[in-house]
Amino acid sequence: MPLIGLGRKLFENTDKRVTPEMSEFLQKLRTRVRVGVVGGSDLSKIKEQLGEDVIQRVDYVFAENGLEAYKDGEFLSVQSIQAHMGEELLQDFINFCLNYMAKIKLPKKRGTFIEFRNGMLNVSPIGRSCTQEERKEFFELDKKEKIREKFVAVLKEEFKGKGLSFSIGGQISFDVFPDGWDKRFCLGIVEKDNYSVIHFFGDKTKPGGNDYEIYSDPRTIGHEVSSPEETQRLCEELFFS
Repeated sequence: MPLIGLGRKLFENTDKRVTPEMSEFLQKLRTRVRVGVVGGSDLSKIKEQLGEDVIQRVDYVFAENGLEAYKDGEFLSVQSIQAHMGEELLQDFINFCLNYMAKIKLPKKRGTFIEFRNGMLNVSPIGRSCTQEERKEFFELDKKEKIREKFVAVLKEEFKGKGLSFSIGGQISFDVFPDGWDKRFCLGIVEKDNYSVIHFFGDKTKPGGNDYEIYSDPRTIGHEVSSPEETQRLCEELFFS
């Protein structure tokens, strides 16, 4: 049986929650293929958007790119960024980010500018506690002024040779993680289950996007999609026609 991996955002509607229609389609899909969800967010965020029972409703859940992994409803494994990076580099990086963001003038700033996760740091110039409207406002400004893109470019230069990778995803933040800890990390887990083919569906598939590495990996057949509706249509064509 094939395995398909779906980016978390491909289930969400405009209210950032899975639609009843997409939730029902997932169960239909599991009659034909094994289904995995992979996202950069932590498990609590994935549950908030896809449902508290998401671990039971799909075959794999890969939170934080697979650094916290679940299979068949059971906990599988977890990684630790602080153990990997060491406290000195971790603090140097956090301090540099806070200093850089202190100099950025935005229409609004809120709270939680750096979110510490098991396998990555999530950096948000506006702050993750912004409202949905503030999120949209920042996203539109970021598209024009490339705030996150410029920030990442500075970090790549400042921490060159330190074994860090950067990925811009979503609307307000970017992720920082050790080299190799992008979404390809989950492939090392599912490879052990010997699937004949692995399909991946994502929306941030261009270089610098947080789906790019897994989308272009030779171990996957990558599909670029832009919405839950397009994801469902393509899955219908591939697995039910």
